[in-house]
Amino acid sequence: MSVQFGKWNFEGQPPAPDYIEKVSAALAPYGPDSNESYSKGGIKILYRAFHTTKESRREKQPCISPSGAVITWDGRLDNRADLISELRDSLTANSTDVAIVAVAYEKWGANCLGKLIGDWALSIWNPRERSVLLAKDPIGTKHLYYSFDDKQLTWSTILDPLVLFAGKTFEICEEYIAGWFAIPVFPAAHLTPYVGIHAVPPSSSVFLRPGKHIVSKYWDFDPGKRIRCRTDAEYEEHFRTALATAVQCRLRSDRPVLAELSGGMDSSSIVCMADTVIAGGAAECPRLDTISWFDDTYDHIEPDSNELHWITKVEEKRNRAGFHINTGALRQEEAKEVGSRKSFESEFDNDCFAATPIPNNSQSEFFKRCKAYVQSQGYRVTFSGIGGDEPTGGGVPTPTPELQNFLARARFVTLSRQLNAWAAKMRKPRLPLLWEAVQGFFSARVDLPKDLRAAPWLHPGFVSRNRTAFCAYPFRVKLFGPLPSFQDHVDKLDANRRFVAYCDLRSELLREIRYPYYDRDLLEFMYAIPREQIVRVGQRRSLMKRALVGIVPDELLNRRRKTFVPPEQKKDSSTEWPSLMDIGQHIIAGSVGIIDPDRFANALQKAQCNEVVPIGSLRQTLTLESWLRHLTTQGALANPTPIKKQIDSSVPEAKELQASTQTKSLAS
Repeated sequence: MSVQFGKWNFEGQPPAPDYIEKVSAALAPYGPDSNESYSKGGIKILYRAFHTTKESRREKQPCISPSGAVITWDGRLDNRADLISELRDSLTANSTDVAIVAVAYEKWGANCLGKLIGDWALSIWNPRERSVLLAKDPIGTKHLYYSFDDKQLTWSTILDPLVLFAGKTFEICEEYIAGWFAIPVFPAAHLTPYVGIHAVPPSSSVFLRPGKHIVSKYWDFDPGKRIRCRTDAEYEEHFRTALATAVQCRLRSDRPVLAELSGGMDSSSIVCMADTVIAGGAAECPRLDTISWFDDTYDHIEPDSNELHWITKVEEKRNRAGFHINTGALRQEEAKEVGSRKSFESEFDNDCFAATPIPNNSQSEFFKRCKAYVQSQGYRVTFSGIGGDEPTGGGVPTPTPELQNFLARARFVTLSRQLNAWAAKMRKPRLPLLWEAVQGFFSARVDLPKDLRAAPWLHPGFVSRNRTAFCAYPFRVKLFGPLPSFQDHVDKLDANRRFVAYCDLRSELLREIRYPYYDRDLLEFMYAIPREQIVRVGQRRSLMKRALVGIVPDELLNRRRKTFVPPEQKKDSSTEWPSLMDIGQHIIAGSVGIIDPDRFANALQKAQCNEVVPIGSLRQTLTLESWLRHLTTQGALANPTPIKKQIDSSVPEAKELQASTQTKSLAS
């Protein structure tokens, strides 16, 4: 998880030394292991390393190729052995990842990007062509941002220097904010919160030179690829091999790896498979440890809601306990310490810049416990089970993608047989199941729950202009396109790409997060096999569960999940919501056209009176307003309306609102 920065002044003057000094200071917390740079003419490139493999400790970056190309690489190359074999005249088994990339670029040019398998982001300055090439891996687990105009180009792993040291202010990107309001949908992966600052899209390259800006996709999953085995056992063996390889590649570390073990199928499978790989001597890391969190608050109502039981099953199998955090107990402790009221604007610390609307001043006790443990043990690599649910057929079993496949390929006899089987298993009439499959070809699917749709106080124009983001980037199956199940896979993958693009780097908890379920080869396999292998009639994760018998504890493989809704907690809303006096008369989110201030004030009053309002959206709006004020304080927001802390009591409407709020607050 190393960081990089580059600036190119097209007219040839070098960037100012004080500017570079400020950028270097911003990068320093993310790369403690080296401070390297390249400078020539109008180009300045900075690199700070965060070593996670033995090869990375021998890297010298930026790396200069024989032709003079300057390559800065942040990543892990999983197919390094294959590339070394193919490029053996110029490489050895001990070659670093960046050296391999440099040789590949020398031989194939930009066509090398599709051959680089792993998690990575890179920049290539080509002095002969006077161009810069930026690119990221197909999932986009690494960050790389850029901005440009007719005089300069700047790129960086983190947003901070692009925003704080640009010498100008920025307008807010409406689509990003709309996607942020629609969480868990998340903003599109190519967006940032700022107009004029872009994110390199996953699986894409960005070619830049004066007067030219070309974004192109260098690789994509093949919709025509088919994998057909003769028996179930062959599918199971292929899945085991693919998952083992995905885990093995990510175990490449020169120190112990920490895995998040939640007790669910995804994280448990990763931990158990890692143990199998390590036991077979196929892993480079010394060992795998686990960290788990659980909530025992509702044990007296529904014991199955506590994941500790399932976490323990995995720990018993591996004969080693992990580090546990009781989140229920921590919440109770925090409630006692914080007190009855959280002040408005307290989520953002102005001494630490927040480039995105993710609070930077709300380090929970849970975060502190995780941070303390990771730092005390010296972990640098963390495994996450995120991303496993979608390709392996998690969630409620549904026949829709399978039936759509049969419809698209006119396999009506098989369609009838499977429709009957699903209807019998689900105890539903056949016609509604068939209609749901047919409807997918004619209307877009919107995955966003109704309670997360656009709040009534959001400005109608803002909602109208960004309806696609508010509707969770709706997806409609194409009848004459790729196989419907493949289209469904890609749509869900795009949602995961949006998630990893949204997750920001935290210098306070410095680590490289690796996601085995985002492995390119594993996903290619899952997308190419028949849907009925992944999900069978009434059986979610059919292939995964069959393949991992003997690896994952039987109790987890046979676990039947129960739907549990925690009982609603009664709260004194007056202690939860800020008053109109706290917020002030001028609301920045209103001045930039995102919300209607009057409707927002009305919703806030209703919340204080325990009336029904979209609570989640109201909290998000308050966070947004607090963040916009933070940007104003940092001098990053274009044309902000001055903030007045007091309501102007000379305005009749304001006086009435103030009096009403004070009365209701006292009454509560």
